[in-house]
Amino acid sequence: MEINRDIYLNRLITRKQNGFIKVITGIRRCGKSYLLNKIFYNYLLSESVDKNHIIRFAFDSADDLLLIDEDILDISEQNRKVDPRKFMKYISGKIIDDEMYYLLLDEVQLLGNFEAVLNGYMRKDNLDIYVTGSNSKFLSSDILTEFEGRGDEIHILPLSFSEFYSAYDGSKDEAFDDYMVYGGLPAVALMKTDEQKSNYLITQMKNVYIKDIVARNNLNTDQEISELVDILASGISSLTNPRKLENTFKSVKNSTLCASTIDKYIGYLKDSFLLSKAERYDVRGKNTSAHLISCILRTPDFVTQGLISGNRRNSFDGEYHL
Repeated sequence: MEINRDIYLNRLITRKQNGFIKVITGIRRCGKSYLLNKIFYNYLLSESVDKNHIIRFAFDSADDLLLIDEDILDISEQNRKVDPRKFMKYISGKIIDDEMYYLLLDEVQLLGNFEAVLNGYMRKDNLDIYVTGSNSKFLSSDILTEFEGRGDEIHILPLSFSEFYSAYDGSKDEAFDDYMVYGGLPAVALMKTDEQKSNYLITQMKNVYIKDIVARNNLNTDQEISELVDILASGISSLTNPRKLENTFKSVKNSTLCASTIDKYIGYLKDSFLLSKAERYDVRGKNTSAHLISCILRTPDFVTQGLISGNRRNSFDGEYHL
């Protein structure tokens, strides 16, 4: 079943041939690859773009890697990246005239020296570049620095409720209940049972999202930041600050985690798109309350609530009230 994502498709369309590398960012499993390789690809075909002028390449595809004489097993066993010279030779053989070509690259972080390769392609007037990736660089807010100011970000969120409902097998009320509890990750919309959804969300939170943050920031353990996510999500939309959270860790977790470390962890979560900040507006002073900016957090949509709810439902047998 195809889930239409017209908002993001239109953002890609308006950026066609703008002279920048279109960088599709967002948390894992939110639909970046589907948007690029299915929805946007089909749009280009519908606009009478010659199929031979759309170059799709997924760096985690065994079939695609064979096209450049690379073996996915060798790459995995040798713990290395795809040879950029082989890839560049392949692309050179595909561009055979001066007409516009569209380069759609998935999981581009698996290509060696991908930043230099893509920046080099920017000199080609007939090449329009779109990329996605799933490592810590592409999951963070500093990805555009990798392309020396020539990146144009399209940030993808998980499904809105209307998108979620379009793929849901059930009534609107049932869909909304599930959406409130489990969030908008596309795979969840297609799952049938609560057990499937809970297990999937637990896996994503523990083995994907938190793991990426730990790797990106060289943390020794994931325990403290996992507990922080749980505490923050339980108080979404409530005012807090690192000092209050330090006291919570002392009283509830019997932990000595200090306020400065908590503030740093909150920054890591924000950079990885798991949390975002809601600024408090001072009506009387007609400006934002600067001293509270770093203390008010919300989820970008229901995704973090879904991840936390899925995790809690594993250990809580009862009814939810969100």
